[in-house]
Amino acid sequence: GYDQQSAIVGQSDAIRDVIKIAEQVAPSQASVLIQGESGTGKEAIASFIHNRGTRKDKPFVKISCAALPDTLLESELFGYEKGAFTGAVSQKEGRFELAHNGTLFLDEIGEIIPSLQVKLLRVLQEGEFERLGGTKVLKSNVRIISATNVNLANAIKQKRFREDLFYRLNVITITIPPLRERKEDIPLLVSHFLKIYQEKNEKFLNGISEETLDILTDYIWPGNVRELKNVIERAVVLTQESIITPNDLPENIVKNLIKDRKMSVPFGMPLREIEKKIILETLKRTNGDKEITANLLGIAPRTIYRK
Repeated sequence: GYDQQSAIVGQSDAIRDVIKIAEQVAPSQASVLIQGESGTGKEAIASFIHNRGTRKDKPFVKISCAALPDTLLESELFGYEKGAFTGAVSQKEGRFELAHNGTLFLDEIGEIIPSLQVKLLRVLQEGEFERLGGTKVLKSNVRIISATNVNLANAIKQKRFREDLFYRLNVITITIPPLRERKEDIPLLVSHFLKIYQEKNEKFLNGISEETLDILTDYIWPGNVRELKNVIERAVVLTQESIITPNDLPENIVKNLIKDRKMSVPFGMPLREIEKKIILETLKRTNGDKEITANLLGIAPRTIYRK
C-alpha cells in the first residue's frame, strides 16, 4: 500500500520528470531500471509504479541483491526443494513464485554474480524456472523493476554484468537525481518528515528554525533522502525545545557549514597544491565519498583515486 515514509515528495523539475515517466510507464508491463545513488528513493518509485499499474492488487515483492550471499540469493529468488542442500528441511517458495502475477523489485541488481545472471536471463526470456534441487518447470509471470546505484555500463565493460541481461531489464530507465541536485525540495521533505515523526513519537513541535532549515538546505547529503529522513527523526526525538534548532542536528552537518562555505588559498600556492587542497576539502565535506566529490568537482572518480 501507500507508505507515507517512502512517499515521493518534491516540486523540483528533476523530481517531476521522474514522477511523469513513472506514471507513463506504470500501466505497461515493461521492465523498468531505476538508477540513482543510495538513499535517493528507488524503492519508493518502484512501489509507486506497482501501485499505479494493472498488477496493483497483486503482490509487490522486493529483494536486495546486495544484502545476501550469492548462494542464499539464488535460493531466495528461485526457492528450493526439500533436501536440495544441507539445511533444506522443507520446500520453500522463492520470490519469483511469491510475486506471481505481481511485481518483483530487484534492488542493487549490479551485485548479482554472472552465474546467477544467466538464470535470471532465462526467467526473463522464457518465463520459466526450477526450484533449486527440483526438476519441475515453474511458470513465472512477474513484472520486473530493478534498481542500481552502480554504473551498469561500466560493469558491462568490465565483464561483471551481462549485456543481454541489461537490455532485458532496461526497457525503460528512470534516473533519480541526488538530493543535492534538487535542493528546492529539501524544505518540503523536511516538513513531510517532521509531520511523520511528530505523529510517530507523539511529540508536537512548532516547526523548525530558519537557520536550521538553511543549514539543511546547504548540506551536501551524501546519503540523500534517507539521510535527511534519519536526521529529522533524530532531531524530533532529541530536541528539548519547541522548535528544531541547529543543536538538534548531527555534528558533521553543522560543522561542515560553520567553517564557512568558502575556501581560501594563499597567494602563490602551486596549482598542484591548490588542486590537492580542493579535493581534500571537498572529500571532507562529502564525508569521504569519492563518487560525490568527483561529481561536484566535475572530474572522473578514478582521478581522485589516482591523486
